[in-house]
Amino acid sequence: MSTPVWITATPPAPHGELHVGHLAGPYVAADVLARYLRAEGAPVLFTTGTADHSSSVHVRALRAGRKPEEVAEGFREAITADWLRSGIEFDHIVRPRQDEGYGRRMAQLFRGLHAEGVIAARTRLTPYCEPCGRWLHGAHVTGSCPHCGEPSEGGTCHECARPNDGGDLLAARCTRCGTAAALRRCRRLYIPLEPFRDALAAYWADAGLPPRLAALCESLLEDGLPDLVVTNPAEWGLPVPVDGFPEHRIDSCFETAAMHLFGCGDDRPVPERAVHFCGFGHSFCHAVLLPVLLSARGVKPAQDFCVNEAYVIEDEGPGAGHKAWALDLITEYGSDTLRRHVLAARPLGRRTHFDTGRLAAARRELDENWNSWLSRLFAAVREQCGGLAPAALPGGTGWQVLERRLLRAVEDVREAYGPDAFDPRRAVAVLDEVVRAVGDFGHVNAHGAHRPGAGGRHLPALSAQLAVARALSAWARPVMPEGADRLASALGTAAGLPVSAGALAPPPPGTRLAPPSGPVFGF
Repeated sequence: MSTPVWITATPPAPHGELHVGHLAGPYVAADVLARYLRAEGAPVLFTTGTADHSSSVHVRALRAGRKPEEVAEGFREAITADWLRSGIEFDHIVRPRQDEGYGRRMAQLFRGLHAEGVIAARTRLTPYCEPCGRWLHGAHVTGSCPHCGEPSEGGTCHECARPNDGGDLLAARCTRCGTAAALRRCRRLYIPLEPFRDALAAYWADAGLPPRLAALCESLLEDGLPDLVVTNPAEWGLPVPVDGFPEHRIDSCFETAAMHLFGCGDDRPVPERAVHFCGFGHSFCHAVLLPVLLSARGVKPAQDFCVNEAYVIEDEGPGAGHKAWALDLITEYGSDTLRRHVLAARPLGRRTHFDTGRLAAARRELDENWNSWLSRLFAAVREQCGGLAPAALPGGTGWQVLERRLLRAVEDVREAYGPDAFDPRRAVAVLDEVVRAVGDFGHVNAHGAHRPGAGGRHLPALSAQLAVARALSAWARPVMPEGADRLASALGTAAGLPVSAGALAPPPPGTRLAPPSGPVFGF
């Protein structure tokens, strides 16, 4: 493959910290795919950014009496730290206010599209707050979506994912003071999408669209593609680099889509294949606007979409909201437990709800099955082999049956990790099944060490379990990298081996094991 697989995850707006819903959405899942492909030896470019110029950052700053750049920079640091603590490893995180050349290249892209006629001026009714003296756009205005009737901000409805330009919101009100918005004529810049009808229709026909996203795209074609607003009269954001709009700023939806191109880099060709991870509420940017920008550049890579629904967080009583913050949960449960939980609860095709009981159950699964089996195994090797890997081929009662199951399991896991049938929930389920099966195998064969005149007949079963442990250090790494690397270190094997049947082999005889003092997975 001459160019890498390009994996993108929606850039979050840094108006607050990450919560567990963010992790259950695009970020951990995208990291799973990236880790799997890297272990396979495939080149990967895993990118995101932070939407520093989002209107929600400005709203947060106004409410707190702070400068928007202070809000953006503070929460960006917190978000990137939470990604790191969660084991999410991006190749490039775009930092709009820090990355050299970002503003210049964004301006070049915008001016080029304007010169080509892709961006054009339109005069439309736009909400305005008279008490605040402010044009209302994005998070500055709330109302009901003109398409689905659900509560929505200006820009894009997170329920139906359709765009609005603020002026068509129903019962629009100012977010800051609550005053009903007045509608005034305002000249802004738009991208009319109708000229891209054929290109988008062909792109969507070839792309791997999940059913709900396909329904959205087909409805847009049927209803007529809208004109998409790309500038607003505003105080916060990148200045509009064309004449006639001195007090306007580039809309954050346009900037977020263009940010992906910046993350890909101008010094390399656009990858031949891309996989986009996003929540459905943000899918318009990935599935409509980004392809338009790529089409304008004459690029049409093969693209797939992994779209999640909302992961609903509901307080369990007064003061319970803190339980959903990513930092708090990582501190209490560890990255392995949290990653395993959000993947198992990943909201595909329907909303799911955060439940601390299920998170605690994920910890129990790791403690009672994964860590319990590994603890017994390391203790047996220490007591019966002096802490050294035995000089015996894998075997024991039931090993041939278990080995066949393991070989089927790794193929199932590979399919679940791969981009063509990506399903990390299935991978978690198969890995749990593997651990339960080898745990039973260990219990059954543990009695062999107590047979009179055993003469080492129990050692093949220990070797077999060490082979499974080594395999799990590779097979489980995309899901739980911290524990998998801890297990690889304990076995004296390299971390990040391919997820393959080849990993199912014990450490070389005589390898001194170095199990951790605490649990291998989680804590």
